[in-house]
Amino acid sequence: MREIIFDTETTGLDNRADRIIEIGGIELINHFPTGKTLHLFINPGDRKVHPDALAVHGITDESLKDKPPFETVADQILEFFGDAKWIAHNATFDMGFVNAEFARLGRPPILPDMVIDTLAMARRKHPMGPNSLDALCRRYGIDNSHRTKHGALLDSELLAEVYIEMIGGRQTALGLGSANGSSARSRQSDEAADVVADVLARPNQLPSRLSDEELAAHSALVAKLGAKGIWSKYSVSE
Repeated sequence: MREIIFDTETTGLDNRADRIIEIGGIELINHFPTGKTLHLFINPGDRKVHPDALAVHGITDESLKDKPPFETVADQILEFFGDAKWIAHNATFDMGFVNAEFARLGRPPILPDMVIDTLAMARRKHPMGPNSLDALCRRYGIDNSHRTKHGALLDSELLAEVYIEMIGGRQTALGLGSANGSSARSRQSDEAADVVADVLARPNQLPSRLSDEELAAHSALVAKLGAKGIWSKYSVSE
């Protein structure tokens, strides 16, 4: 399963007049980052960055002068996303701008069934809140100390970690939460089983933030499965 965690920065809050000036995206396969990213700064034409927006993301009009307009990067964006789900925090905001940009070019919108809103997920999972990206980073112990300004790629990277934790976390996905690996896997959903399969088939593409203990546990699991001759059961094709 392929998903794209993404974020946008804009000139302001009104998607009828304001424009996207930055978009960042992180590719996930079976809920794990592959290392493929999209990061673009975009010239908003004659629309100036609102002072309130500038205070949030720090992207100046001057820095955007030599950047391409949206119309020249639209195909690049669509190619990167492909048939993946579009996942964003407060997706209503981001998709409002994305679809407004496509509408200006006479292109069809991204339909709601292709979009996942992690803010809605967080509100269901943590109804007492708070559920901002910073608050969720604190809740899940994700280091966001380097986030002094909003940035589309940085926020996408943080959101990818938050999203993985909200759907069960790496320990659960790897089936390492129990001493009995087989019984743990039997309790996982089909989606989580796909995650296990992908990790076992891609031993050199583990998330960069796994701890030494998690890496050691993964290696032990791989060795155990290999010794039992069931490695091929978990092989997946590209």
